[in-house]
Amino acid sequence: MAEKTVEKSPVPKDGADKSIKALSIVETVDLLWKNKFLILFFVVIAGLVGVLYGLWQRPQYTSDLLLQVNTKGSGNKATKALGEMGAVLEMYSPADAEIELIKSRMVLSYVVESEHLNFIAEPMGFIDRLTHNEGRMDLDSLKIPMLAHSGKWIVEVVSEDEFAVISPEEKEILRGKVDELKDVPYRGDIFTIKVRKMHAKPGQRFLLKETTPLNAERTLYGRLSVVEKGKQTGIIAVRFSHRYPDRAAAILNTIARTYLRQNVEMRSAEAEKTLEFLEGQLPGVKAKLDSAEKVLADYRFSIGSVDMTGETKAHLNKEVDLQKQILELEQKKQAAMRLFKAEHPSIVTIVKQQTRLRAELAQLKKNAEKMPLTQQEVTRLQEEVAVNNEVYTNMLNNIQQLRVVRAGEVGNVRIVDFAQVESIQSKPKKFNIFVFSVGAGFAFGVFFVFLMYVFKNGVRRTAEIERETGLSVLAKIPQLPSKLLHKRVHHNAPFVLQNADDRVSESFRSLQTALGFLLPQPEHSIVLIMGLTPGVGKSFVSLNLASTIAASGKRVLLIDADMRRGVIHSGSKFGLADVLLGLATIDTATVQKYTDNLFVMNAGKTKIAACELLRSDAMDKLLKEARNKFDMVVVDTPPLNLVTDAELIYPLIDYSLLVLHYGRHGMDEIKETVERMRRYSDKPGAIVMNHCEYELGHYGYGYYGKGYYSK
Repeated sequence: MAEKTVEKSPVPKDGADKSIKALSIVETVDLLWKNKFLILFFVVIAGLVGVLYGLWQRPQYTSDLLLQVNTKGSGNKATKALGEMGAVLEMYSPADAEIELIKSRMVLSYVVESEHLNFIAEPMGFIDRLTHNEGRMDLDSLKIPMLAHSGKWIVEVVSEDEFAVISPEEKEILRGKVDELKDVPYRGDIFTIKVRKMHAKPGQRFLLKETTPLNAERTLYGRLSVVEKGKQTGIIAVRFSHRYPDRAAAILNTIARTYLRQNVEMRSAEAEKTLEFLEGQLPGVKAKLDSAEKVLADYRFSIGSVDMTGETKAHLNKEVDLQKQILELEQKKQAAMRLFKAEHPSIVTIVKQQTRLRAELAQLKKNAEKMPLTQQEVTRLQEEVAVNNEVYTNMLNNIQQLRVVRAGEVGNVRIVDFAQVESIQSKPKKFNIFVFSVGAGFAFGVFFVFLMYVFKNGVRRTAEIERETGLSVLAKIPQLPSKLLHKRVHHNAPFVLQNADDRVSESFRSLQTALGFLLPQPEHSIVLIMGLTPGVGKSFVSLNLASTIAASGKRVLLIDADMRRGVIHSGSKFGLADVLLGLATIDTATVQKYTDNLFVMNAGKTKIAACELLRSDAMDKLLKEARNKFDMVVVDTPPLNLVTDAELIYPLIDYSLLVLHYGRHGMDEIKETVERMRRYSDKPGAIVMNHCEYELGHYGYGYYGKGYYSK
């Protein structure tokens, strides 16, 4: 029979064919569909985790309140009453600054102290938490001795209003009742506790914790949400979540009242400081006014009556008016300097106005030099008296108005809406958690499938195997519907006999046909079935190939040569090992099984090393006798990469089939094994790809050809 050579595929330009290629959309969908049960497993597990997580989370209730911050002072009646002085004292507080003040330790420290947030009684009990039947205990006071601060302090409910405290040594140290301050000596210190409220069943337990006020402030800060509603509205929304709705509302209202009180105190303090300054300056201004009036009176007395013309009086009135305007502009400038830098347009405008008025005043003084000296001096003295009197009068008015502000305690913040007790929990959103968990499980399942695809980087393409090894791939046996079938085929009827119309059975018939063309002698041939590693399915291939050939009418002997872990059972107490030891003959060790023409010889049992038995002439004698009695002999051997049994049998056979697991073996591993077998003999052989996954656009069957291990 003429030999058929295998045409090698052209080598790609990059020198190697990629076994892992980019998947198209259709191939991706097909890959996911084949692994649908694995993805479903992840979805179910993630859904269960989501349900348990939603049940485990304690309910949270969110309360909110609204504050209005008067950033421009337009609504502050007290500052309106102050006139220009009120403009100096007005505190411009942008909403962002007020938000930071609300979350400052100045406010939160008082809230922690007032609401006793550093005293915690945490419910215990896995089942109670899962079923949301936990009790509640609020503390007004708790002092754990420093030496036992890290210990586990437990409160156990005794009755409706009575409880017992258990020390870290698991000893009851005191009993108390609600609203009763209890203390007891402990290790040279005092343990103190006062329970304000308790709603729990007898037997329920609580874990006591005393944190530092600073840690309680940080916890409160992290759970507090303070935002401005809209832009530049001055409306601040404050939100806070707590496991108890009444506590959430109480804490928020305490925050609001504390912030409002401190805001008023801060503004009153500003008015107090300004008032103190003005009252300190008032005696000096009064003395200066009295001195100016005395100088004017003395001068008039010395020169007698002076006739003041209408022009002189008008000049004097205008000069006094200019001095007053300059003073008012100076007050506006001081107020603006508190908010803006010197180069701000508002301040620059005020400076320009002052410069203009001072120039006008200087010109007026220059014109006054034309008047008689007596009138000039009287005008100057009267101007000084008028200016000092104006300053003194304004200062008295400002002092009186500041006293009104201090007494009125008016701030620039008001509470629009107080926090109310919410009846509907805001967290956890169990449906959202479940949906997210299912989605995460699906995403992880898809990711895991693609991860397996990427890391399952063994050879998948027959063209690559044939090009690199020079051997034909005679058949691609599809993956069975269930991997459990692989474990049952060795004890039950072969798969091809039970499922004659299956794709797997058709692939074995294709393999039988190919062997019919490739065997050196079609009759009385010995075929060796080898595998690289355990789990590739060589025993499955051996049993089903032998069954397929037997079904065609040929007498076939299947020998399980794996004397270490044989899986093909004949039911006979004798096997290959017994024949090689001379304890049995081929006739006594062979059993007809599964079908009329199929005979099976199991591996048998021996205490002698299997390789030593195979090195003897007994194996050669057995195979020659089997060749004469049967049309075909199929020998199933142990994995090549574990033991040398297959290598010892290899020179005695006519043809070999190397079984590969689809996508498991690397090309280097395959080539190394083929090269090793070529060193032993030039026996012809081919490759069978097992566990093949369905590929779109491919049939899964091999084609006919002939390859050799020899070069």
